Amino acid sequence: MKILLTGASSFTGLWFARSLAASGHDVVAPLKRCMTDYAGLRGERVVELKQVADVIDDCPFGSSRFLDLAGERSWDVLCHHAAHVGDYRSPEFNVTGALAENTEKLRAVLNILVRRGLGKLVLTGSVFEQDEGAGTAPLRAFSPYGLSKGLTWQYVRFFCQSFELSLGKFVIPNPFGRFEEPRFCSFLAQSWLKGEVPAVRMPLYVRDNIPVDLLAAAYADFVETLPRQPSTTKLMPSFYVESQAAFATRFAKEMASRLGVPCPIDLLEQTAFDEPLVRINTDRLDRAALRWSETAAWDLLADYYKARHASNQL
Repeated sequence: MKILLTGASSFTGLWFARSLAASGHDVVAPLKRCMTDYAGLRGERVVELKQVADVIDDCPFGSSRFLDLAGERSWDVLCHHAAHVGDYRSPEFNVTGALAENTEKLRAVLNILVRRGLGKLVLTGSVFEQDEGAGTAPLRAFSPYGLSKGLTWQYVRFFCQSFELSLGKFVIPNPFGRFEEPRFCSFLAQSWLKGEVPAVRMPLYVRDNIPVDLLAAAYADFVETLPRQPSTTKLMPSFYVESQAAFATRFAKEMASRLGVPCPIDLLEQTAFDEPLVRINTDRLDRAALRWSETAAWDLLADYYKARHASNQL
């Protein structure tokens, strides 16, 4: 299939592009900015992206350049993964501005793409949106960012129904893996490789952590199997459903032998509960069907952390 994939310079976007390309699809990845503007870890991801996709720089969603690209080729699927993120934890996050950016000239985009053969659109959602996943009721958005993602879904669904497109929503939980921005797992690995004892500050939250390569395999399968006839389909991939204390313990056990260093953790007493206690996805993934090896994934992740630590990049 010929796939137009936005947001491919992101952590999950790179892995989605890799998995789609590995499945034999032609992936075109328009970037929001010029390639020379990408530095650091995101710059590394763009270099990796160029190995698996036709990268078009300075081509934000809905721009004139994007509309030109849409009209130049034939397309089977639009994978709309790009979204305004900014400081996604901030209570001052601009919800309406993010919605506008995520859906810029959506009707015009779809009008062109449908004329060029488009039959399917896959939108990336988040378990942190309102009314997504399962867990502590009510299923409210975690933040203004989560709210913007939920509103984006409503907006895109309205126009896909108008164009009689097949629409799929792929809901992301808590992915982790290689090329991720510094977050919980990289913090743990960095601490251990420095001989430190990392503190787990929110051990009681129950979350749905998933290896990014498994998530990407599920994404490619979802894109491939999404029906072409007008419909709305959702997948909420799930894997390690447990408290953050249990996940940190699991992560430490897998990393200890592979990193070759002790991997202790300090589970702090949690007193703040600013987020829902439980928020998880509900579609358990079949690793065998997706041809994914859990052991190999842990091996590759540990090797990645060791290499980045040795080069002072972790």
